Amino acid sequence: MILSKKIWLLLLLLLFIFGILYWWFFFSNVEEPGYDVSSTHKSIEIRRYNPMLVAEVTETGDRQTAISRGFRVLADYIFGNNTVQQKIAMTAPVSQTKSEKIQMTAPVVQAPIKNAWKIQFIMPKSYQLETLPKPKNKRIQIKQVPEQKRVVIQFSGQANDVKINQKEQELFQYIEDQDLEVASTVFYAFYNPPWTPAFLRRNEIMLVVK
Repeated sequence: MILSKKIWLLLLLLLFIFGILYWWFFFSNVEEPGYDVSSTHKSIEIRRYNPMLVAEVTETGDRQTAISRGFRVLADYIFGNNTVQQKIAMTAPVSQTKSEKIQMTAPVVQAPIKNAWKIQFIMPKSYQLETLPKPKNKRIQIKQVPEQKRVVIQFSGQANDVKINQKEQELFQYIEDQDLEVASTVFYAFYNPPWTPAFLRRNEIMLVVK
């Protein structure tokens, strides 16, 4: 009886590991934006990104809460909640950046919304702006992103605030050392679902540079 329980526990453990590896393999083989690497320094690259289409939604709250909410809204869109009820292939990464959204008040005063984040899904390369299904959710915006030069630092493990702050400092030190001119706020890019083991995760922090 004890042996039987051990066998069942082992089978469940193997099934769990297989499930994680399956989904890691699935998400590791989704389409990613095209780019060329012009220079590399340790875990930092300077890339020239091709133009792309993105679906974007703005959420408020702390960073992790905002990306969780934004992911659900955008996933609903690509899973068929659009004008033609058509599924759109998942891509990577999911990106997040601080929003500069301004809210209107009365009398006519403009005030920045605190803790606002833009969450983005990159659309598959097979779509053009004219052919991409339109979202039913009016909060979702479809945007064309032009060709951009970006400086990127890549890291694995948990993308918690401590690790992100550490990698941001490394990236900004490199930017200062190379005398690069920054042309955007910081983007956080996450390539794996949350259940992916930390050692298999791929995370990036990037900025547009001139």
